[in-house]
Amino acid sequence: MSRQYLAWGAAEKAHPADIFSVAVGDKQVLTASGGPSIKVHSTVDTEFPLVQSFEAHKVGCHHVVTDASGKHAVTTGFGGESKVWYCEDGHWSEDLPFSALLANENLWASVFSLDAQLLAGITPEGRIGLWHMPSSNKARDYETNGNVGTCIDMSPDQKLIASGYANGAVCIIKTEDGRMPFSLAGLVKPVRTVAFSPGGRLLAAAGDAGVIVLYDTTSGEQIATLLGNTAWVMSLSWSDSGENLLSSSFDGKLKVWNVETKTCVATNSINSKAIWSAKWLPKSIRDNAFVAAGAHRSVAFYREATGA
Repeated sequence: MSRQYLAWGAAEKAHPADIFSVAVGDKQVLTASGGPSIKVHSTVDTEFPLVQSFEAHKVGCHHVVTDASGKHAVTTGFGGESKVWYCEDGHWSEDLPFSALLANENLWASVFSLDAQLLAGITPEGRIGLWHMPSSNKARDYETNGNVGTCIDMSPDQKLIASGYANGAVCIIKTEDGRMPFSLAGLVKPVRTVAFSPGGRLLAAAGDAGVIVLYDTTSGEQIATLLGNTAWVMSLSWSDSGENLLSSSFDGKLKVWNVETKTCVATNSINSKAIWSAKWLPKSIRDNAFVAAGAHRSVAFYREATGA
């Protein structure tokens, strides 16, 4: 059954350059771009006003991630540096000691555990690091033998880390001992995004091949291939229920997929420019709503038409 998603609002021309990454918390959306500043928009007010702008990386930032509560964030700049931030009373400040620990790690992408107790990051060389957030101590390094690490995610129970690579490989490793329990069939072309489902039973992966692959994380079996994108898939995001998967692509398309039927149930186009990042918003903000950003340099919000 098809669905319809309506434009809910937008922060027009939020950045002076392409917006490469979007992160969501319970009350805010953070965006990172080719410019030096991270922009913070409130989702409490449906006008989505800008509430803070802080300089993070002088040569621009390609990744920003938050924990589930939106109280911690990590940004990664084009200069190879990563910085850790914390939010207090709605205002973001840098965690200088933790940033110093990451200064020489050369991370490309990062992810928090749901409870923000762990932080994992992947380097362009394919090495994965894991840190305990409260103590800032590095727990361990994992070698995946991957070719140019591009993306990373952590399962909700913190037991698995998934990573994607420029050669099309997809890896799952156990956080406890670093073992890879099985080998996943790759996507041939560069993988740009991996995402565990809310229950952790499924892993979605996509990239330059234009297809979205679903894996069973208990067996490593490829259980579905979602077809319909005609360009690189830049980001994936699961809805809270795990019923739907959101994808954004290089040709400006946003697609919502029903995971049970393995079909696309909605397609939205901002324009023909790349949508680098899209995320479902938490139910605490609004059910069945998402945010997207990219080369059009604006932050666009959408909500399901049902019940509007």
